[in-house]
Amino acid sequence: MTSFASPTRRTFLAGASAAALTPMLVFRANAQAGPRELSLMEVAPNPNGVIERAFLLTGDPLAGPIERIVAADGAPVPAPTLPEGERRVLRILHINDMHNHLTETNAKRGDTHRFSQIVRMVRSARAEAADNEVTLFVSAGDDHTGSIFDELMGWAPGEFVADAGYRAASAAGVDIAVLGNHEFDRGAEMLRLGIERDATFPILSANIHGSAHLQRDRDYHAAAILEAKGLRIGVIGLTTSVDTRVGTEADPDLAVASPVTALENLMPAVAAVSDVVLILSHCGYGAGLHQSGRSAFVRRIDDGDFVLAERVGPLTDRPVVLVGGHTHTVLNETGIDPDNVMNGVLITQANANGTHLGDIAMSIAAENGRRGWFTSVSLHPTKRRDDRLAPGDDGYDAAEKDADYDQQFEAEVIAPMIAALDGKLAETIGTVVDPEGLLSRERTIADRYLRESALANFMNDALVARSSTFANGAVDLALFNATGLAAGVDEGPLTFREWFDVMPYADLVHVATITGRALQAMLDSNAKRILRPDEVAGTDLNGFVSRGFLHFSSGLRYAIDLGGSAAEARAVEVEVLGRPLSDQMDRTFTLAINSYIQLGAFGEAWNGSAISGGVAGEIQSLDIRGWDYNHTGLVYRNEIIAHIRDLGTVSPETGIRLDGRLRMA
Repeated sequence: MTSFASPTRRTFLAGASAAALTPMLVFRANAQAGPRELSLMEVAPNPNGVIERAFLLTGDPLAGPIERIVAADGAPVPAPTLPEGERRVLRILHINDMHNHLTETNAKRGDTHRFSQIVRMVRSARAEAADNEVTLFVSAGDDHTGSIFDELMGWAPGEFVADAGYRAASAAGVDIAVLGNHEFDRGAEMLRLGIERDATFPILSANIHGSAHLQRDRDYHAAAILEAKGLRIGVIGLTTSVDTRVGTEADPDLAVASPVTALENLMPAVAAVSDVVLILSHCGYGAGLHQSGRSAFVRRIDDGDFVLAERVGPLTDRPVVLVGGHTHTVLNETGIDPDNVMNGVLITQANANGTHLGDIAMSIAAENGRRGWFTSVSLHPTKRRDDRLAPGDDGYDAAEKDADYDQQFEAEVIAPMIAALDGKLAETIGTVVDPEGLLSRERTIADRYLRESALANFMNDALVARSSTFANGAVDLALFNATGLAAGVDEGPLTFREWFDVMPYADLVHVATITGRALQAMLDSNAKRILRPDEVAGTDLNGFVSRGFLHFSSGLRYAIDLGGSAAEARAVEVEVLGRPLSDQMDRTFTLAINSYIQLGAFGEAWNGSAISGGVAGEIQSLDIRGWDYNHTGLVYRNEIIAHIRDLGTVSPETGIRLDGRLRMA
């Protein structure tokens, strides 16, 4: 990508009604953007995409409303080129929350080629496009964290092999993407490497700022103007301010500003040099507290897509589309849902993990504004592989076949990355002997939110045992959050891949030194988060019950007195290391905590905010972020795997147990 500079520049004035603005040429000696200005930088678009010219907007979008966009004199600018009365069809094919679910390997069913199915659909659409059609391919964020492909990125620059998500997206012809919250799970330094080495498309976020490693206007930008076939497409990127990992020791000044403020500052100026505006929002469907997608109850969204659409509608009469992510929501599956058009702004989202490709088509005439611009909105599902099925079997027709995915893309792009992982994927780390199925997926999903879990017990006990190798010595206790238990394991050989699926999130180990009094407060807060008996029947236990419920190691035993409501629930009969906690209130304990919880659990609220996830009564959570921590730098998952390797066999004799450490009073 190359930038340009000149001692003079053109300026595009922005105001409340972008449609009424006319580009105005001025000359200045300084070609850099001044206060409340953004400058244009032309860059090379993804060579595998459809964009002919791409312009990135540099400068500070958070300093205040942007009054003008400037460009070096003599340099090309995104000027209006669509003749009056002439139309273009803009087709936006979109994904969100891929979470590196590129190819899902399975020894029994066969591999499901999620991303290569999407590539086949995109390439087919582009090949069949009419002369007046622009077929854009975009990502609404969270391209990382959730599959074994994450391991190619590593945890330190010396471990970096590839950014699988961005490498695949580049080869597939993604034209532009936004930063999601999970992009930061392995740290901004590793994200920067991934962008630098594997992203050949622009990456946006108008409200991320302050990182020590990731630099705005170098690694990502607030907005862009894309040109193809005479159509100017303005794109603004926004990231959730709720669930992004800020406040880490490695990047203490990384912050996320209000996406609403960033959007309001940018929209009039971007719309002034665009025929249509696309908002890539990784902020979540809804607003405030909302339930959709993978959430079994309401979760904290705050300034989500509803607020963005409401605020942006009056700022321009250009057509505006909001392609969302973060909440894993299925929207407009069979056409436009009127509830998803707010203030003339279409909101859409395509589930997650490559299960769907979103598709928006609109007919645009530059002078028509929003009049008559939608033609179709839909989602295209991908298929799961199951080679065990034969023709005529139930489900055979709906299962993936070789013709459903781009086999050349799979062979040339995905297969080499799988090969790089082969040794780690297939490595047997131990053997599971579990005659009662206590560690199975079915049992884990059934237990994790409402009672003691054998899998959580094993993990927490394993970490305590493993802590004998920690530099600062063994810990007294360990915990892990229920939403982090993503799968179970079956009897037989246990591979690295199978354990990765149990805990796919990028967590480090942090050791807190706390008093017995603080531990009691944590347990009391935890008691208010458990799924109560009257909630179970109406809850999809496969979804996220995002209220921050925690499981603990065997050194802690207690009962939950549910009381008459969540507000009255509390921890009773608490014993720590064999003694009543009531006798140890001033004693200090060491407690191993995973990164997600240590950082305050964001929307799951161990940060002083109200407990979410359907808990009634606006109950304030305990804020644990200010505790005294030793940040070990150790990867939580890797420590558990090391313990399993040491055991050789995971069995009732080596740690599969339900021992009554958590019970109901």
